[in-house]
Amino acid sequence: MPKHDEFDDFFDDDNSTPIVDTRADGRLYRVPLGRLAANLVNPREDFGSEDQLMDLGKSLARRQLQACPVVTRGAYLKLWPDHAKQIGDVDYVLVSGERRFRGATAVGLHSLNCVADDNVAADRKTFMEAVVSENVDRQNFDAVEEAYAVQALVTEFGTNRAVAQHFERADGWVTQRILLTHLAPEMQKLVRKKSIPLEFARNLGKLARDNDWSPEEQSSWWSNKRSDLLEKSKGRKAEKKAAKKPASPATPPPERKRADPPSHSAELSEPDGEAGDAFAQSTSPAAPGAPEAVSFTAVKQGGKESGQEEEASQADPGAVELPSLASLPWHNTAAILRILREHMQPPDFERLMKEGNESI
Repeated sequence: MPKHDEFDDFFDDDNSTPIVDTRADGRLYRVPLGRLAANLVNPREDFGSEDQLMDLGKSLARRQLQACPVVTRGAYLKLWPDHAKQIGDVDYVLVSGERRFRGATAVGLHSLNCVADDNVAADRKTFMEAVVSENVDRQNFDAVEEAYAVQALVTEFGTNRAVAQHFERADGWVTQRILLTHLAPEMQKLVRKKSIPLEFARNLGKLARDNDWSPEEQSSWWSNKRSDLLEKSKGRKAEKKAAKKPASPATPPPERKRADPPSHSAELSEPDGEAGDAFAQSTSPAAPGAPEAVSFTAVKQGGKESGQEEEASQADPGAVELPSLASLPWHNTAAILRILREHMQPPDFERLMKEGNESI
């Protein structure tokens, strides 16, 4: 009986749990590259450039952290007996890890660490699931490779729904990927280069499938769609540019030039003395809201004695109405005094002048 470890209780470990060897024969094999073959049902086509494979091979020469899963040649040929000639006289066939196999070959490595498990080759469905799932889950496939991988699974599982349920995905996940298999090779090439957004590539795949479009028709559809996208993109850029540009201030309307009031006595000169000064200090234009016209009762010359004031309620045929305030020549003091002298009773005019003198 193994000795009890005081840390077992803390970590909830159980020394009595047996260790189970899940490999086919309980051994990790170092298989020479000449005794190893890649399977012929791998949907992956892009394994990287020559330089990338060289870099991977150098990394494997330093340390191989992940062993390659393999099955024996006999187990593989039970599933695909017609592949015997293509794989050749080898001992093991790769389930996954073909990129590691190519990288090791590129730098001249002699062997790779492999784990053999013929249970993976129990049937085609199990084998294909093992081939595809690692690359799909880790997104190692490009979009087109993934499409053909899912299509291969549908072939083995029977229906789209069976594949979706096996991978715990929605039915649409399978359908959307298979649509890319209906694209012409030149269009698939653009998808691999990411020159076509997947949304449009799948729409095109559906149109090609439903309408049996030729490669030329597919190319024409994408050419027109791309032109529309470019036009919309230019429009959005123009709108953003216009939105960022500061708005120019509105141009104010032209200032209306105020007409000078007419001059009634332009020929008169400026009065001298205190009378003129007093009036200049005490008079100013009428405030807003003032009545538009004011009337004074003037005494007819020679009709009455000087200084005699008419009653305000009596109408005098000789009375003259003072022009409206807006029409008075406010810029000409002499003319204003002359108009007031002519239209006011002498006592009123004298009182106005006197009050003007007192205010200064």
